[in-house]
This record gives sequence, C-alpha cells and structure tokens, in this order.
Amino acid sequence: MATLSLASINPATGRVVREWSETDDDELERTLARADDAARRWSESDFDARATRMVRAARLLRDGADDFARLMAEEMGKPLPQGRAEAEKCASACDYYAEHAERFLADEPAETGAGRAYVSFRPLGVVLAIMPWNFPFWQVVRFAAPALMAGNGAVLKHAPGVQGCAHALEELFRTAGFSDGLFSNLAIDESRVAGVIGDSRVRAVTLTGSTHAGRAVARAAGAALKKAVLELGGSDPYVVLEDADVDQAAATCVASRLINGGQSCIAAKRFIVVESVRETFTERVVALMRAKKMGDPLAGGEDPDLGPLARTDLRDAVHGQVERSVAEGAELLLGGKVPTLDGAWYPPTVLGGVRRGMPAYHEETFGPVAAILPARDEDEAIRLANDTGFGLGAAVFTADVARGERIARDRLNAGCCAVNDFVRSDPRLPFGGVRDSGYGRELGVFGIREFVNVKTVLVRE
Repeated sequence: MATLSLASINPATGRVVREWSETDDDELERTLARADDAARRWSESDFDARATRMVRAARLLRDGADDFARLMAEEMGKPLPQGRAEAEKCASACDYYAEHAERFLADEPAETGAGRAYVSFRPLGVVLAIMPWNFPFWQVVRFAAPALMAGNGAVLKHAPGVQGCAHALEELFRTAGFSDGLFSNLAIDESRVAGVIGDSRVRAVTLTGSTHAGRAVARAAGAALKKAVLELGGSDPYVVLEDADVDQAAATCVASRLINGGQSCIAAKRFIVVESVRETFTERVVALMRAKKMGDPLAGGEDPDLGPLARTDLRDAVHGQVERSVAEGAELLLGGKVPTLDGAWYPPTVLGGVRRGMPAYHEETFGPVAAILPARDEDEAIRLANDTGFGLGAAVFTADVARGERIARDRLNAGCCAVNDFVRSDPRLPFGGVRDSGYGRELGVFGIREFVNVKTVLVRE
C-alpha cells in the first residue's frame, strides 16, 4: 500500500499545520498484534493497578491542559478556554472510573436455589474506537477510561484532521504507565476501517459520528458478529412552553446551541416555542446570538465566544442548509452570510418560521444555526419535537417542574432529556440515543458494562 498523508489544517487560516504519514499495512499488523498481547496481559491486572495508571492519566491531562488546548485550537478551531475545559472534563472521567470501576464490575450474586450463582463482568479484549474531530480529547477519553478500567485494550481510529490530538493521547496513556500497545493510534482512512473491525483480534467497536457512518460500522460489526456502540447525530428539540421563564429559556437555548461553535451532536438545534411566547423568545434569542463574538481561537486578548468551524466543507454544508431553508420559506433573522475571511468562519445565525420540509427542520445543522419552530400548544410542541428520525437529546422549559418532568420522562423520545436546562454529557450519567441517533450507552455504570462479557457462573458445592 502506498503511504499517504493526513493533514491537520488550521481552520482559522486554512493553512496546513502538519502532515502525518498514514499507517501502512505492516504497521497496522504490528499495532493489532501489540494491542492483542497487551490486552491479554492487562485483563489479568487488578483494579488497583489499573486505577493507579488512570489517576496518573488524569494528572497529566490537567498538567498539560494548556498544550492540549492549543493543539485543539490549531487542529479544529476550539477557543483556548474551551480546550482547557475539555482537558479537565477528560481528567474528571479518568478519576471517576479509577474510583468506581471496581464497584461497577463487582460480581453480583443471584439466588437460583441450585447451588451458588453469580454474574461476573470480564473484559472482552481489544476495542476499536472510531472518533470524530469535534471533541478530539473528550470523545476518546470517555470511551478509553471505562474500557481500560474494565481490563480491555484500546485502538483508536481518529478523524484525519486531528492526528496531533490522537498522537498526544497515545503518548499520554503511555506516560501514565499503560503498557506499550494497550492504547494505540491507527492513522488510517475510512476505506480501511471495515477490515480492522473484521480482524479477529478486535472484539468490539464504538463509533461517535454521523448516522451514515453508524450504518456502515453497524454493517461491518454485524457481519463480524462484534458488539458495537454507536453515538450518532442529533437534531435536538428544546420545547419552550407558555409558562416558561423566557429570559432563562432563551439564554439556556443559546448557550446549548453554541457549544463548540454549534458542532456538537447534543447541542440544541430546534427551538419549538408555543405561540404566546414566541415573539418575545425570538427577540431574546436574536439579541443573545448577535452579541456573541467570533475570533481567532489562538489570539491573545479577550477570548472569543466561538472560533471557526472545523473545515470549510463543513461550513459550506451548514450554509447550504441555511440557504435552502430560506428558499423554502424560513425567515433569516440573523447571520446567514459567509464572511470574506480565510478559513472556515460562519456567524451566529437564527432562522424563524421553520416548518416541516425545510432542511433546518429535518437535518442536523452542525454549526451556529438556531431554528425557531412555532407551535400552538404543548401537544403540538411535543409532536414537532418527536417528528424527527433522531433521538439523542431534548429539553423542555416550564415554570411547572412536575409538568416538565412528566414531559421529559414520558413524552420526549430521546436518550437524554432535561427540564429547564440543557443536555450535556457527564461521566456519572449514561449517554446515548435512540433511533437514528444510535444505540448503546457511554459513561456511568452502563458505559463501563458495554464492553464486558456478562458471564454467569454456577457453582455446586
């Protein structure tokens, strides 16, 4: 196989930061062999040994937060304060699983009346992770911390544009004391992923990415009879009812919409607003979005609210969704124009009057674009919220907390729901979706139990 290169491009300038050689077939074979051997030995370690190394990884993440943030800014445009916060969140996940993994995976006795029986949770082996660019450290660590603490090995296929982050993570786990091969990076493109999934040394696969990518990985994993966890896209609805605190709802919706410059699967994307408060809510959202500052994520001085999008092709895709929605009747209330700047810039944008049939209604908009949908009442708002193929996150805003909780628990079709707040991932809580947003769960006790053999043991004494 000819050696190709993967380029890291600074999205603020469009200039190449660094090129990386793609892993060739010989190195791929050596990497999988090392991972298989390391995972076999690691599976025999005790939880104290695993936790000691995981706590070191957390310390390295905190100590290196400035450098890691700069790397994220250079490769995908994340402002430095957000990159430092991402490194801290990764460290908290490492600490969490170092503390709780042994309890989460402790044997569970079962009464059968036929001798002694219990359920044991044993590692599977090597887990392949296919990860995206938008949270280049967090997406990886939230898989790796539980997988490694469960006694598995980890092989990472990261997004091509964030290979610097991938190499930094590989070095971080090695420096923390994880043995050579236990966490490995594969610099390969999508055309070679199915072959890695099918390799007998890989026992499971996890993907964070698009629904299209999820279907491809699910096909390959199914053909190889491998366990898969898929965390895919979302078009998250945030329902604002007639009794909501409009100022608080607008501020929360905007904060969620602009997380990571709008490049988050769990960000608010469709604001579904009951008619009696729609005008006031819309005014608040437009004012808040207008006040947000774009800026170079690496520049000194006052930190920007959002940097560029990660790539120009992604920026162009978002702009196309905006233009097509406006052409089909949406009202452009703010933004919607591509700046005459080098790089992948796109301004905070608000669309009003979004209705069924428009891209902003049906598709995931991966950028700083808020879509406001009118609704007559609660029932129509819930119907619009659930009128999507996705099912990752959702939220509802109301002064009646009991009402909001009933809606979140029983009526919104999503894996993560919030009342008077925005949805976020947290190491202590399971995270994932339904329908086109994927299946399986990351984080919490459910996340660490995804990649284990749930083994029944029967003992006649």
